[in-house]
Amino acid sequence: MSPAGASGESEAPPEATLLDADAVARVIKRLALELVEQTGGTERLALVGVRRGGVPLAQRLAAAILAVEGKSVPVGTVDIALYRDDAATALPDPKIGPSEVRFSVDGKDVVLVDDVLQTGRTIRAAIDCLLDYGRPRRVWLAVLCDRGGRELPIAADFVGRVLDVDRSAKVDVVLEGPGEDRVTVRARASRRPEPTP
Repeated sequence: MSPAGASGESEAPPEATLLDADAVARVIKRLALELVEQTGGTERLALVGVRRGGVPLAQRLAAAILAVEGKSVPVGTVDIALYRDDAATALPDPKIGPSEVRFSVDGKDVVLVDDVLQTGRTIRAAIDCLLDYGRPRRVWLAVLCDRGGRELPIAADFVGRVLDVDRSAKVDVVLEGPGEDRVTVRARASRRPEPTP
């Protein structure tokens, strides 16, 4: 039996934890406080998570705001599959989830929420989708992680953590509840060179 990787097969790259469960909890609590402070309270505040990764984060932020302020804020979700700028070519059979914004966004401070900000293209699409529901007073952006690599002039108003990772690295955000939350990074797998005969 040949040793692993002897035939040029790629080996699984190592995974590193950037934020453990305690760190994620602290970041979410801080973001919730910043949201309330910067938007002027909860009266006009609404959160809209970008499917998929932004949805659990928006729900967690709403729970943190409720715990601190004693007031609930509406939470919606947007699916950007049909709003992507490459939808016609990249999504021949798109897997579309529902957009659910069951409140009026008119005149509200709407915070779009996503787990990782990179190129900015997802957020551009999310804004287009959101504006189909009305005209917010202002649209803000909150992200758990900003990893850089922007391709559009989009910046987050609220950032949990700025990551310094290679552009090709894969960042995974897992929000599964207390003790299970984490942010990890994995380098892109590389193939070993074929052995010289």
